[in-house]
Amino acid sequence: MTLNGWLQILVYCAVMLLLTKPMGVFMAKVFSRERTWLDPVMRPIEKTLYKLTCVDEHREMRWTEYSIATLLFSAVSMLGLYLLERTQQWLPLNPQKFPAIPQDLAFNTAASFTSNTNWQFYSGEQVMSYLTQMAGLAFHNFVSAAAGMALAVAFIRGIARREKETIGNFWVDMTRAIFWVLLPLSLVAALVLVSQGVIQNFRPYDTARLIQPQLVQRVGQDGKPVFDASGKQVMDTITEQTIAQGPIASQEAIKELGTNGGGFLNSNSSHPFENPTPFSNFVEMVLIFLIPAGLTFTLGRMTGSQKHGWAVFAAMAVLFLVGITTTYWAEARGNPLLKGADETHTALQPGGNMEGKEVRFGIADSALFATITTDASCGAVNGMHDSYTPLGGMVLLVNIMLGEVVFGGVGAGLYGILIFVVLSVFIAGLMVGRTPEYLGKKIESYDVKMAMLYILIFPLMILLLAAASSLLPQGLATLNNHGPHGLSEILYAFTSATGNNGSAFAGLGANRWYNLAMAFAMLAGRFLMIVPMLAVAGNLARKKVVPPSPGTFPVTTPLFTALLVSVIIIVGALTFFPVLSLGPILEHLFMNSGRTF
Repeated sequence: MTLNGWLQILVYCAVMLLLTKPMGVFMAKVFSRERTWLDPVMRPIEKTLYKLTCVDEHREMRWTEYSIATLLFSAVSMLGLYLLERTQQWLPLNPQKFPAIPQDLAFNTAASFTSNTNWQFYSGEQVMSYLTQMAGLAFHNFVSAAAGMALAVAFIRGIARREKETIGNFWVDMTRAIFWVLLPLSLVAALVLVSQGVIQNFRPYDTARLIQPQLVQRVGQDGKPVFDASGKQVMDTITEQTIAQGPIASQEAIKELGTNGGGFLNSNSSHPFENPTPFSNFVEMVLIFLIPAGLTFTLGRMTGSQKHGWAVFAAMAVLFLVGITTTYWAEARGNPLLKGADETHTALQPGGNMEGKEVRFGIADSALFATITTDASCGAVNGMHDSYTPLGGMVLLVNIMLGEVVFGGVGAGLYGILIFVVLSVFIAGLMVGRTPEYLGKKIESYDVKMAMLYILIFPLMILLLAAASSLLPQGLATLNNHGPHGLSEILYAFTSATGNNGSAFAGLGANRWYNLAMAFAMLAGRFLMIVPMLAVAGNLARKKVVPPSPGTFPVTTPLFTALLVSVIIIVGALTFFPVLSLGPILEHLFMNSGRTF
């Protein structure tokens, strides 16, 4: 670890702290329908859109209606993306003449982008037309992010309102999230990225002749090397290189801002066309946390308890700082099996672990980006997580296993941690022997049952599907590594899918089993979990506010932040420690004893 590396991390933290309040104030005004500087431009568009779609912007919904509207919109938009993928060969903006996406892959991708996961079992520049990238994938980057923001605001209203049956209007909340927040910020961000060298065009791909032909190993459809009859590896001679083009900057901006993460190019934000400079790398990291951090201030503003918003922010920040410190330490320390300057087998890897990392960014920025993207349910990567040390990779895995509540996805992170707030308040009430209260509202058995249902769906999907994949031939067929690292690859895949993160260990190949199983995990991780969450929001909105008493546990203090962090860690540890012991922890012990996988 170096002083320069720590300074980069501290500068990022300082910038995010400075941006949290203005971003939170602006979103509070937007969703409270107060006047903003964008109203003269956006209000006429908004009104016209409501007239065309027959939406009554003044009619509010019960939590059941809000749930149905979210599910129906997501189902219809998912079907539209699936059809677009299956028919792209007949549609315009396809200069490469790409054929239709195979059925199971198209279904997986449609589920992925609809659920804000953006997992990619494909190379975007090799299979997706410009029309599919923009009208399909980029469109879902906007609407899935806006839906998450709408759900978070609905939960905040449930906390803030008194004896109300409604929690807002899904169509209005989503529309305002798109037109007031996501579109303006994406436009500015895209222009900044273009200034750094991120490309934006509709040109056909370029072809460049190599100065020196290259021999590369032939890889089969299963992702494994091809061997001839004598057992020798089949090699191909490459004399040309295809250089992808396309509308990348516009997709890159919303990919990061909406915590989507799906790259236009297969190598994602490690590619110089998506992330060319250290400054573009910094901008992309800021975009990932911008809305999730701002929503904590929005929570305080709309509930009338700004200290509570900061307490939630502090809990997220503590978990983030622990994660980045551990990841940076593990990667800077490197692999002890590699000889150091003194040429002993026990010396640490000189310079740290640079495998799978971009030399443009180094270990500090790579570790920071990886921690941010796994904290924020954003699948964007500027390095390969599969190449991290066992402990470094475990931190990235644990970030998602905690429930994507360390800032988390846009909206999803906030309502996820608010479920843990309800659970923490309930535990605090048990400790003092009084009815638990949250900002003046009593937390009752129904709230706790719905909160626990939300929390239990997540590990159930991960552990069941990971166990099945570890036993079925289809699950082992495309595994790149065996032993504990292979288990980590499978575990990370289903954790990322269910957590709607989208990043990967990158050692797991695609097949029909993984396409369908992970699509199911992504849909369950998004849509099964929002129903009990909205049930809690609707129940809270109906309650009376009772005045605080000497036995009321305050939710605005450092003690509350410590309790919230403890509950999150304890729930995660009790749920996932056994499987982590068989994966990254065991791999770390093997590495220190001289064995790798």
